[in-house]
Amino acid sequence: MTATTQTTDTQTTDTQTTVINHFINGAETAGAGDRTTLVYNPATGAVTGELRLANRADLDAAVAAARKAADSWGDISLAKRTAVLFKFRELVAAHVDDLAELITTEHGKVLSDAKGEIGRGLEVIEYACGIPTLLKGDYSDQVSTGIDVFNFREPLGVVAGITPFNFPVMVPLWMAPMAIATGNAFILKPSERDPSASLLLAKLWKEAGLPDGVFQVLHGDKETVDGLLTHPDVDGISFVGSTPIAQYVHETATKHGKRVQALGGAKNHAIILPDADLDNAADHLAAAAFGSAGERCMAISVAVAVGDAADLLVKKVEERALAVKVNNGTAPDAEMGPVITPASKERIVRIVTEAEAAGAAMVVDGRDLVVPGHEDGFWVGPTVIDHVKTEMTAYTEEIFGPVLVVVRVDTLEDGIKLINANPYGNGTAIFTSSGAAARKFQRSVTVGMIGINVPLPVPVAYHSFGGWKASLFGDKHIYGPEGVSFYTRGKVVTSRWPETHHASEASYNFPSN
Repeated sequence: MTATTQTTDTQTTDTQTTVINHFINGAETAGAGDRTTLVYNPATGAVTGELRLANRADLDAAVAAARKAADSWGDISLAKRTAVLFKFRELVAAHVDDLAELITTEHGKVLSDAKGEIGRGLEVIEYACGIPTLLKGDYSDQVSTGIDVFNFREPLGVVAGITPFNFPVMVPLWMAPMAIATGNAFILKPSERDPSASLLLAKLWKEAGLPDGVFQVLHGDKETVDGLLTHPDVDGISFVGSTPIAQYVHETATKHGKRVQALGGAKNHAIILPDADLDNAADHLAAAAFGSAGERCMAISVAVAVGDAADLLVKKVEERALAVKVNNGTAPDAEMGPVITPASKERIVRIVTEAEAAGAAMVVDGRDLVVPGHEDGFWVGPTVIDHVKTEMTAYTEEIFGPVLVVVRVDTLEDGIKLINANPYGNGTAIFTSSGAAARKFQRSVTVGMIGINVPLPVPVAYHSFGGWKASLFGDKHIYGPEGVSFYTRGKVVTSRWPETHHASEASYNFPSN
């Protein structure tokens, strides 16, 4: 990375911005493309970087390097692959502070939250370190006279990951360690909004001993995405982002013969029953709705208050929302930072305003929040809206901001019907002290990830992450056992080694014994 000085027509300023390059074939490079875009610190509104955007020549260079690297990396022993993964795990753990600082500067989330996402990424690296066991096949002896059958899995070849702004380290680590452990070469196309952490990951992979071309970072916009989706030498695509783009990625890449897992958006509901511990529920609802400024695909954005729980629950959530400490993510006591862009702020404010105009009750209003000393930041405070109806945009749209809407229903059955009628099926939760209610809930909802008195039911690394309905396009979830399956394809071998004097006993009949 190199530093440049911003200039204007009349003066030179002291503001330093970083030029953010690609990482292709083992080295940082500016590439051949001449287009750039600016990167901002959302807490201050200041420009922090100038990002190089790839052109077709850069894309072709990265894919060619990946193809060459995949041919050799896929043949390297599992022992050597595992050694690289263990070393990479140690390097990431040693650079948590550095990675978290980059995340907070470009995304805005508080440092503790940034470190938390790195921790979840480390879990996936640790799972991938067990790849020798994860790739074990099956062997069937003597299925017919002198014939054995066994199976094994091989890497796809070249795979790409297109990742969102909200988890600039965790989501790439959901993908790359699994892809690389299984023998693929991986090209990361990170979000243009917070790209710097991806470059540090690339350097740590190289320091861990990963051969050049096995992990690369290619910055870009739709032009680069479309190039990856259609390039004949890219074999698989992993994507996390909004539902419309996930559907586009799945349709386009599938049309071009690629294996695709495309994770989309969410509208996650939490049902709160009257028998729940309402203080516990309110604590977790506030954390799940306002943590990371609500910019999580697993955020709870809809509280479904059942019967008598509603009034007291809303009061308790109001108290907690008003107490959230909103500040620059580097502040020691900060609990929530800004949203990612001015456009995101404007959209959130518009949706909240529409709900108020449609008759919803504003319990806590964060639209006009100002953080002293950071007046140019992209701030929206914790917001709670009660008496929301299902036809309001605050309910129908994924807000992706620190907004919790409250929908009131009479019964658990009504709440389940509400969830199942929603087009999304990413995550959901129930707060209750009833095992019977929890069991009914988990068996009845058409949602992929379920929490019982757990607000963010993100599976651990040795399970797999993924939703249903409009939250997932493709049939494979990310990381865990399904991650191994996604990045590999199986071969089944039927083997016979006849003794020499039996070698000529061929038959035109279908063998049965």
